[in-house]
Amino acid sequence: MTYAILDFGTNTFNLLIAQTGKHGFHILQRSKQPVKMGKGGIQQNRITGDAFERGLTAIETHMAVIRQYNVDEIRAYATSAIRNAMNGEEFTREVEKRYGFRVRVISGDREAELIYKGVRQTVALGDQNVMILDIGGGSNEFIICNRTGILWKHSFELGMARLLELFDLSEPITSDEVLALESYFRQKLRPLMEAVEKTKPVALIGASGSFDTFHTLILHRTGQDPDHSYGREIPMQEYKYLHRVLVRSTLDERKAMPGMEPVRVEMIVAATIFVSFVIRECHIRQLHHSEFALKEGVLSELAEI
Repeated sequence: MTYAILDFGTNTFNLLIAQTGKHGFHILQRSKQPVKMGKGGIQQNRITGDAFERGLTAIETHMAVIRQYNVDEIRAYATSAIRNAMNGEEFTREVEKRYGFRVRVISGDREAELIYKGVRQTVALGDQNVMILDIGGGSNEFIICNRTGILWKHSFELGMARLLELFDLSEPITSDEVLALESYFRQKLRPLMEAVEKTKPVALIGASGSFDTFHTLILHRTGQDPDHSYGREIPMQEYKYLHRVLVRSTLDERKAMPGMEPVRVEMIVAATIFVSFVIRECHIRQLHHSEFALKEGVLSELAEI
């Protein structure tokens, strides 16, 4: 079977085309389109007219790619910005009317489960507990797990699009603004801290999104060649150096950084402050990166692996 998996996120609409078989799945095509579905309306739980049109334009672009393949089935999944929007159902109805496929609007818990199933394809889980983090535009998913399965999972409405609408951050960000963000994280992440106290994860695995950009920025800075795998360890000292660079940077400086994804330029500072806070407060000793997340989790279920 050949599947087209669409992930309608808050920042980007992602496409994965893959064949499933006896030995898992084989990726044929991966692409993404920036949409910023939450811009201007995420705090009011509304998709603005401009965002609505950006979403449909992104789907049209993805459909042009899908038509190049002999796809048996299209599976589409919508997350935070669409599931929380008062007019989210209007958007999914319009998609079905235009393109003939149903959009599955999934809960934060289901999103976390699929992320876990994607990540475990790329990073070998052992007996020690680890924490997976997927940073989105609307929500952030945390999963504490080991090789036997998920111990705890939670979806927090702390996505970067939400933070940028809540906090008017300077360029470069000020130390007071960093403290204000961290105070907000400390307040909102209490359930995570309680779970960490019980399970004591030793490593953080960053799934896709912002972590893809962190990895690419580090590759460009260090002059390393891509490793052609879908998961790897990120040396903590390399990440901490990048964090300091990003926190001191202006918007224009980030735009000029080799490896910076345009859709991340505005959000990457808040994202790195969030990740750095989690590493420090949860006493994380190792950092890993998985390019697989929700879409690949869907494929793992379809391929029954």
